[in-house]
Amino acid sequence: MTSLASLLEKSAAAYPEREAVVLGDTRLTYAQVDGAANQVANLLVSRGIEPGDKVALSCPNLPFFPIVYNGILKAGATVVPLNVLLKGREVAYHLADSEAKAYFCFQGTDELPIGAEGHAGFEQTDSCETFFMITVDPAAASPIEGTETLGQGMAGQAPTFETAEVDDDDTAVILYTSGTTGQPKGAELRHRNMLSNALASDALFGANADDPDTYLCVLPLFHSFGQTVIMNGAFAFGGTVVMLPRFEADPALKTMAKEEVTFFAGVPTMYWGLLGALDDSGVDAKALAANLRVAAAGGSALPVEVHKEFEKRFGVTILEGYGLSETSPVASFSPYGEEVRVGSIGVPIPGVEMRLISPEPGDWADADGEIGEIAIKGPNIMKGYYNRPDATADAIHDGWFRSGDLGRKDDDGHYYIVDRSKDMIIRGGYNVYPREIEEVLLTHPGVSLAAVIGVPHESHGEEIKAVVIRNKETELTEDELVEWGKEQMAGYKYPRIVQFVDELPMTATGKILKRELS
Repeated sequence: MTSLASLLEKSAAAYPEREAVVLGDTRLTYAQVDGAANQVANLLVSRGIEPGDKVALSCPNLPFFPIVYNGILKAGATVVPLNVLLKGREVAYHLADSEAKAYFCFQGTDELPIGAEGHAGFEQTDSCETFFMITVDPAAASPIEGTETLGQGMAGQAPTFETAEVDDDDTAVILYTSGTTGQPKGAELRHRNMLSNALASDALFGANADDPDTYLCVLPLFHSFGQTVIMNGAFAFGGTVVMLPRFEADPALKTMAKEEVTFFAGVPTMYWGLLGALDDSGVDAKALAANLRVAAAGGSALPVEVHKEFEKRFGVTILEGYGLSETSPVASFSPYGEEVRVGSIGVPIPGVEMRLISPEPGDWADADGEIGEIAIKGPNIMKGYYNRPDATADAIHDGWFRSGDLGRKDDDGHYYIVDRSKDMIIRGGYNVYPREIEEVLLTHPGVSLAAVIGVPHESHGEEIKAVVIRNKETELTEDELVEWGKEQMAGYKYPRIVQFVDELPMTATGKILKRELS
């Protein structure tokens, strides 16, 4: 009967004056964040939101995110965090698919018009009835006429609230993921799923409320890694979350020095960026190293050379972990305090089991050879995919979740990722699913057929490439298709590389042989 919001509430009760969230000169205590979250909960209840309703949130790494996130949870509703790069039509899909009743959306900037795209998506969705624009200045009017702001809605709301009772199996968060079958699916994560993962921070990283960490939050909070390891992990142990709305290496290094950051988590491209900017930043690497206690990596494989160079320059060994949105997300991590095995994703976290099974679809038998598909079981496994019982049945069997990733295990029980059995591309830490991109490309009048693949990229890990057969009547160019894709898809999704071909390699049954493309 414990809500995910209890992490904030317990720390607010124990350490009310301790700093919870920092952004530049804005410094909010636990009491302030909890009080503001209570106002959001009161606002939602006043607008008819009931326990179990879905409420969407589009917001970058700003103090508004944890305030609204926890306010939704306090009201007994389910949080549906949305990627801030989504376009209007993509927002509309997520709102409709999750059956969201209300939507909080940050106004954004001229370069990233989150509010305009979000409101456009809201206007296309009949089921979502309430829209709140989050403005930089809570007292300012909404940039879109006729829409209510978060500040206006919170005005006059009480800073106290009795958190709605929930069952451990109730859905706390729906995180959108996808697969090779096309449209994104909502992974339903229970309160107990998210709580168990956040509370594992003591065992995984030595988190201690009596000696709290200062976390640099550059991982997007709409993603499971940032939510669990940074925000919820910090709140569970009275830590301070120092926010940056977007990752840029030089500001990140300077913020780490200024705030004496002790905990950094990022995807491999972030570590690559920090190393590349260090010499020109003017930041004393030794001073950073003196403060930094934990460096954690996930999202994709960390290059060995980056691992070694970071340890050399910062004096901290990066701990690699592994997980998916469906696993809340952490499933395994390199054990804290032990010698790190470079290239390993570590061992299953406490309470979680992993095994290698046959990579054949529907075959749950243990793998015969050294390599198999990683399957995961434990308190972190999702309830299922929202309103998709067939997809859930394919993914979960007897409590075991199929990851889609091929791995091996050494004699000491440490796991290593070998390859992905799915076609997923990881670009700069973001998951990109080729089928979704292909279906969008096929809506262009000049495209006859398309196959999307990932190709190696120095800084992003992988870049998105579209191999396209043009319609005979068109003179479509690479630049034209790239620009069109930029308008149709989120910034991390659209192909930057386009290759036109006369035919695509296929099997006898008509399936495209992507392994023959490069």
